[in-house]
Amino acid sequence: MQSDNVRPDGRKYDELREVKFIKNYTKHALGSVLAQFGDTKVLVTASVDEQKPKWMAKEETRGWVTAEYSLLPASTNTRCQRERSKISGRTQEIQRLIGRSLRACVDLEKLGPRTITIDADVIQADGSTRCTSICGAYVALSIAVEKLMQQGILDENPIIEPIAAVSAGISDGKVIVDLNYEEDSHAQVDSNVVMTKSGKIIEFQTTAEGEAYDKTQLLEILDLASKSIDKIISFHYNSSCC
Repeated sequence: MQSDNVRPDGRKYDELREVKFIKNYTKHALGSVLAQFGDTKVLVTASVDEQKPKWMAKEETRGWVTAEYSLLPASTNTRCQRERSKISGRTQEIQRLIGRSLRACVDLEKLGPRTITIDADVIQADGSTRCTSICGAYVALSIAVEKLMQQGILDENPIIEPIAAVSAGISDGKVIVDLNYEEDSHAQVDSNVVMTKSGKIIEFQTTAEGEAYDKTQLLEILDLASKSIDKIISFHYNSSCC
């Protein structure tokens, strides 16, 4: 008989899936990582352009961090179409979220008049793709920044502090963290939380998919997400291999 504190895949309600960050995964990008949360795998690269965006005023001395996100055709059970000439609202929303999250942890003045572009390509999806992308994006960004400093292009590190993201929600009346696809598709409440290492909130997206929930449950979701983000940063970002 399944324990009341165990999910269908055997995890406890407060337990993350296996998380890995395989750094320098590709050859040409300045920063790259294969980010894995369970069966969700996202290839993330960071590329540097030694000029600021065209929309910035000429007198601007700060730089910019932006992101593009893509769900590759065979990443899900049924093939999705490539987004060529027009991207979906979901894709646009996710890549804006990735960009906002990274800019919240970077001193753009210290970055200088250059642009770092993050590309997050989901090669296998099993829930929490946006959170996996954000975590991978931070790792790829930090690798790129470290190389820019080694090359003498940057005098000091523009990264203010690490960030991470995790999904959370309510399923069968229980608050759970790091939802896979099966849990996400049946959750009564679905949340995505982005926080800094010091515990400051960058983004807290939460929606009731069915019945409404109360403030106590909302705070429980935020507390569990905060503890999980602390684990991701402490045990995985600081590892040399994952």
